[in-house]
Amino acid sequence: MTLRPKTVIVASVAIACAILSITLWVLLQMRHDALRRAKESALNVSLLVERDTARTLEVYDLSLQAVIEGLRHPAVVKLSVDLRQLVLFDHSATAQDMGSMLVLDKDGKVVIESTTTTPLPENLADSDYFKVHRNSSNVGLYISHPFESRLGGHGASIALSRRLSHADGSFAGVVVGTMHLNYFRKLFVGMHLGAGGSMALMLADGTMLMRLPYDAKIVGQSLIGTPNYTLFTKVSNGEFFGTAAIDGMRRWYTFRQIGKFPLILDVALATQDIYAEWDRRTWIIGFLVGAVDLMIIALSLLFAQQLRCRLATEAELRSLARTDGLTGLYNRRTFDEIAQIEWRRAQRKDLPLSLLLIDVDQFKDFNDFYGHPAGDDALAAIAHCLNHAIRRPGDTAARYGGEEFVVLLPDTDLVGAAQVAEHIRSSVQALEHPHLTSAHQIVTVSIGIACTTEQQFATLRAFVSTADAALYDAKARGRNQVV
Repeated sequence: MTLRPKTVIVASVAIACAILSITLWVLLQMRHDALRRAKESALNVSLLVERDTARTLEVYDLSLQAVIEGLRHPAVVKLSVDLRQLVLFDHSATAQDMGSMLVLDKDGKVVIESTTTTPLPENLADSDYFKVHRNSSNVGLYISHPFESRLGGHGASIALSRRLSHADGSFAGVVVGTMHLNYFRKLFVGMHLGAGGSMALMLADGTMLMRLPYDAKIVGQSLIGTPNYTLFTKVSNGEFFGTAAIDGMRRWYTFRQIGKFPLILDVALATQDIYAEWDRRTWIIGFLVGAVDLMIIALSLLFAQQLRCRLATEAELRSLARTDGLTGLYNRRTFDEIAQIEWRRAQRKDLPLSLLLIDVDQFKDFNDFYGHPAGDDALAAIAHCLNHAIRRPGDTAARYGGEEFVVLLPDTDLVGAAQVAEHIRSSVQALEHPHLTSAHQIVTVSIGIACTTEQQFATLRAFVSTADAALYDAKARGRNQVV
């Protein structure tokens, strides 16, 4: 099987495309892996923060409930102020980032404070947590909107409160504890989310409590109406790609409700951070694969060019081996091969086959008189006449010897062969090539014809011999003849 230049190029392009396809598949898998790792990271962070926050809120809520239980016992109320403080308020009420724990009467007046035995004469009846419990008996734990505490300069805080009720269920006041939002800020800062990552804690109604990156102006803002908040409220936890309404950055969001509390936590990783390493590797791998593909194609083109040159050289050598260098006609060896094929075909299918044997009249005298270069020119001109005389693809003209030519005419009877022979003879005569040593004064040819329709031939050699005998007969009749 001969390797062709086009095959080399097509194969190299196919290999390059295969390498490129495999690379793209690998890069796609790497991209999926990058997102999977980001999802796992965001989920782990959200679980960690959610559990820490829920545990802290539960402990604080237990402290509120302990105060309520203590106030229900008359004996506790009758204790001295110092002893009552120790009984009502445990150490969790004085933990870092936890503000004062207060007891408000039914009018909103502060009657007990965890940090002092002489509470300030403050009235908090206008606060949202007081109004909520006064208006409803089944609120349970209430987490307020953020506010600047009037009882201490610790920045924004939220209040966790529960209702105090009399034995008959009527409103008796509120137990409330404040929690500084700085607690969540410090908790968030300890989480690694990447340069573009964010984390936010909000109330179920969309009020922002804390966000990383931190901006004090954002605290207290409402997210109602934003696409992300709408998704947060559909299920208790989930994940999605979204664009932040605050900074317009696209991120992967993982969100969840904080335990049983009306709080929503979202952890978001920026897509640019998720795919940063993947982008870097993609550029490197893409450059290397592109270089390899270009090298493969370039080498294949170079090889194809060399192969093309080699095939052209081989074709030229084959042509030289099959043709006569002077006339451009087939040589004797090639003619013998073609003659064998056509002879067998004619015998097998019972088809006519004709042979013209052509000799240049008195060519030796021509060479002696005009010289060999002139003789070569004359032979080339005669070969040109032969090529013009045979027009069918199956017809074959060849140089048979020094000044002899042969024409093989498949599927041609004697009449057709004679017409072709006469055409050749007259064409050579029409050249009027000078030949002063000839009786005709110009170059002429004699032609002998053999045809299978006129005689049965046992072998190809006998067929050729008949044409040769006819040629000698033509010469004997005075040359420039067709016999």
